[in-house]
Amino acid sequence: MARLKPGDPAPAFQLPDQRGKTVSLADFGGQKLLIYFYPRADTPGCTRQACSIRDAREELGDLGLAVVGISPDQPGKQQKFDDKYGLNFPLLADPDHRVAGAFGAWGEKTLYGKKSMGIIRSSFLIDGTGKIMAAWYGVKPEDTAPKAQKALAGG
Repeated sequence: MARLKPGDPAPAFQLPDQRGKTVSLADFGGQKLLIYFYPRADTPGCTRQACSIRDAREELGDLGLAVVGISPDQPGKQQKFDDKYGLNFPLLADPDHRVAGAFGAWGEKTLYGKKSMGIIRSSFLIDGTGKIMAAWYGVKPEDTAPKAQKALAGG
């Protein structure tokens, strides 16, 4: 699994969101973007992560940052997750893990001593030219928004 680092170009993508609209990296050209990968919609950790980002949207928006969440879930499940928690940002479906793999967010994980392949909870801050500003692999759900805010504030 190749890990991205600051200065690397962000992998291009085109994925359906929770409403079935195709969203691509190019849609955010000229704007800073936080992309976060999460294992499964409406699970405890993923809900904490999504809701903490939702709750920080105003501050993130003031910093000129758009947000996109990506998981292997199908658009219908993403829509139910959005409706249940009022997330109101794109949740993209990556069922074949192609985009997660390109970002290094798909790989071997160990849980209770058992190894399996899955999403490695990760987040990426991308600048307006499509370059990685910061990458966090194995990020805690509640740390996604604060890490992005700190990086954008120059910390």
